[in-house]
Amino acid sequence: MPVFEFRRPTHHRTRSIELVDMQSGGDVSRIVTRGVGHLPGGSVLEQMRYIQKYGDGFRRWLLNEPYGDPFMSVDLIVPPDNPRAQAGYIIMEAMGYPLYSGSNTICTAAAILENGVVPMEDGEQTLVLESPAGLAWVTAHNANGRVQSVTTRSEPAFVCEQNMKVDVPGWGEVRFDLVWSGAYFALVDAESLGFDLMPGEVNRMIEFGLAMVEAARPVVTDQHPELGDVGPLPFAHFMGPLEPVDGGYRSRSATYVHPGVICRSPTGTGTTARMALMYENGELREGETLETVSPKGSSFVGRLLGESTVSHYKAVNTDITGRAWTLARSEVLLDLDDPLVDVSDLEGVLNSGPA
Repeated sequence: MPVFEFRRPTHHRTRSIELVDMQSGGDVSRIVTRGVGHLPGGSVLEQMRYIQKYGDGFRRWLLNEPYGDPFMSVDLIVPPDNPRAQAGYIIMEAMGYPLYSGSNTICTAAAILENGVVPMEDGEQTLVLESPAGLAWVTAHNANGRVQSVTTRSEPAFVCEQNMKVDVPGWGEVRFDLVWSGAYFALVDAESLGFDLMPGEVNRMIEFGLAMVEAARPVVTDQHPELGDVGPLPFAHFMGPLEPVDGGYRSRSATYVHPGVICRSPTGTGTTARMALMYENGELREGETLETVSPKGSSFVGRLLGESTVSHYKAVNTDITGRAWTLARSEVLLDLDDPLVDVSDLEGVLNSGPA
């Protein structure tokens, strides 16, 4: 059998990036480790806003056919600005640029350690990452060159407004609570809407989520009290019934990402948002846990750490524990003349030649 030798293209119209594809709870995160040039800005938030405004073609390229899928996420590793952080990362999804994500943080942290961006230490290892929302404090448990679990604590979450109402076409009046946990979430009671949050309901959940988010956006704030403009409402979170377990609760859950995606994982930010709401309502105490289970059957465990503040809001600190698995390490090539890719705002953020 002939042996084929891979040769990197040298054509001046070819660009390449290096990816580590990871999954946590079933959600795939594509970690970009090489191939993107310097992004203007100091903080990771400023770097994110630059690529959002001037290089969004990069997100579209990796999340749409033929190079990707909108059910995936992209995490671009960038230099941190905060001296306490060892790396920064920008999160990109179908809905745009969430400032924080639990599953993406779990995947990024595992990829950074398992691929030597930050040297891995056997046993318990602390890692600090700078997200656009602020610092993510990570504790990884490592053994035999693999990250066995990741616990991540982000900036505090808070309940913005409760008992909001919106008329959703085809569903009537829907009540929801608005919570910030790295993005704004509209939390809805799944049982009252007729959902058991099982795999066969995903298409119907997408139909509801699409109508719900479109209806709620005009009445939901796009301002964070400290971060400023954070864009229109991106998420709806379905809350299943609570089942008491040792040390806390367990619940089926699902997160809708606009437009048209139900996450495979229960999502760390969705879990955090629900914990903040439960604490506000006196249903969850410091030290107690909430295990959320996605329609796919995967789970994350959240823990309420204590009370905090964000501007004039009472907030909570939480952490989320999960695990990430490596799917692939690859070099992705792009010919800038490919007619299926809009390179008008993409070429400027890529390095000038193959990585």
